[in-house]
Amino acid sequence: MDGNLGAILLWGVAGLAALLLLIWVVAGVVHARRKPSEPPAPTPPPGAPPRPHRVITESGTLAPAGSLLRPDAEPQRYSWDEPRSHRRFSRWPVAFATVAVLAAVAGGMTWLQRDRDAAADRQSAEGCPDTILRVAAAPEIAPVIEAAARKLAPEGATCGPVYVGAEEPSTVGSGVQKPDVWIPSSSAWLDLAAAGGTTYDTKGGPLARSPIVIAAPAKTAARFAKKDKTSWAALIDSVSKQRVKDVAMPDPQHNTVGMLSVYAVQAAMNKTTPDDGIAQLRALTLRSRLTDANADPSVLLRDHATEVFPTTEQQLAKDTDLTTLYPQDAMIEADYPYAISRTTKQRDLANKLRAAITTKSLTAAGFRAEADPRALKLPDDPSRLTRTAQQWSQYRTFPFQVLLLVDGSGSMNQKVTDKGGRVTTKATLLRESGANANTLFGDDTSIGMWYFSSPTPESTPHVEAVPLGPLTDDINGKSRREVMGAAMAAYKAVDDAGTPLYRTVLDGVDSMRSKAKEGTMNIVIVLTDGQDEESDFTMTQQAFLDQLQKDADPRKPVPVIAVGLGQDADMNALNAMAKATGGQAISATNPADVASAIAQAFLAAHAPR
Repeated sequence: MDGNLGAILLWGVAGLAALLLLIWVVAGVVHARRKPSEPPAPTPPPGAPPRPHRVITESGTLAPAGSLLRPDAEPQRYSWDEPRSHRRFSRWPVAFATVAVLAAVAGGMTWLQRDRDAAADRQSAEGCPDTILRVAAAPEIAPVIEAAARKLAPEGATCGPVYVGAEEPSTVGSGVQKPDVWIPSSSAWLDLAAAGGTTYDTKGGPLARSPIVIAAPAKTAARFAKKDKTSWAALIDSVSKQRVKDVAMPDPQHNTVGMLSVYAVQAAMNKTTPDDGIAQLRALTLRSRLTDANADPSVLLRDHATEVFPTTEQQLAKDTDLTTLYPQDAMIEADYPYAISRTTKQRDLANKLRAAITTKSLTAAGFRAEADPRALKLPDDPSRLTRTAQQWSQYRTFPFQVLLLVDGSGSMNQKVTDKGGRVTTKATLLRESGANANTLFGDDTSIGMWYFSSPTPESTPHVEAVPLGPLTDDINGKSRREVMGAAMAAYKAVDDAGTPLYRTVLDGVDSMRSKAKEGTMNIVIVLTDGQDEESDFTMTQQAFLDQLQKDADPRKPVPVIAVGLGQDADMNALNAMAKATGGQAISATNPADVASAIAQAFLAAHAPR
């Protein structure tokens, strides 16, 4: 049934029902108000005792039983039980009938609307009868593509040969049914699709572009930007120093803005140091401080509930309440390739659609027609995008307590060459990496640090450099984070000192178990370049593992994340302790990779469990 005809018929039926109801109501009222002829005196039931008359006046008042009315009094009726035809007209049937009619009308209109919505859904899903080309476009550019598609429809037609659906690229990429034409918000999605075996042709370059920008209120923007220029490095610095406390980002595994932003942040940090590991630590500082790492881009733009977040220039163009900031250290663009499936049978129509999409219509919608020469190029290997995106996406924020056990034995003073070609020591690399790692931990973290070595037979296996406690706690006028930074900067390995590795790990795990809190993750991170040797606390690996197992409490698990630095690290022992406690062992064969190893340890501590 045609939707408009159905609506007309339904409203006609409703009107007729209402008219009949009105006539019935009026008739009932008139009948109730009409003066009835005097009814015959009712006959009492056989055997009923005499009953006094009830005197009911015409006005409806009840006179005292047995009373006589004056001759000039109003007419009277006598009855034990009033005949039904003479009672007052009841409004309850009217109310019931009214509700019934309204319910019928509402139900009918609901049915009709549902039928029309279902028809619309079927049209969207299956297309019009004449639809032969299915196009999936990123939601922000879909209106421009739809307008172009209408040009290809016959004059006066409600639908044509092209159906355009607004779909997120991640949804299209993971879907079973692939479109004839795909216009994602980044060419990166095509590379990821190709890696999965689905290929498209992209002749002529992207349709449009829009740079990734940072959105912030003017007052907040002034803390890390000058006019409309800023940098990812400046934002990270402001976040680590708590000048900016509220930063959100969409999920980089499912959103173009999130994916490109994470890649740009890493690229910006790579420019600050030749050490990839330190660069990763600095980038992770931003990840660890995000207040929302799975933000809905539309909600961010609509509600302005978050101070700082990345988006595209095109999306932010109409928002006058937020400042548009352009990161100068790593600019990156969302581009919109016009990709035609190699399996489509409608290539000619796909080419006609592309020709119908004008530069004028795209720029009017806020997109750029030309690429920015300063923009980063996407990596040829899409795994470089997905690897970092996955790390950020899988990172979990939760309260946790961590105890760092740092090897202070003489072997840490051995000379090595860092990533920049500088000759230094493992201890120096650890100090520098530790300074960067100190900014990673969130304010809800409790942290402590021990050094372990055995310079003399009388030495204890370890010393407490920083007592365990919340990073925000005050220690002699300084925050624990500041004290941690100072302790890392002052770290020195002792020449000729032994390595009481096993005893220190046992004591560290036992200490953390005794301080376990419900709802808090308790972790021990060990950094060492050697093996358990040359101390009065030396024990066999089996004796160590037996004791570790004996002391374990399933109700209070303490995973050990063990990092081995250099080729002399006993990875067999580190793997064994990690396996026994549900932790992870990380090997940095090249001591210059100590920062990368610490970054991996940090990610492992925050990985889903």
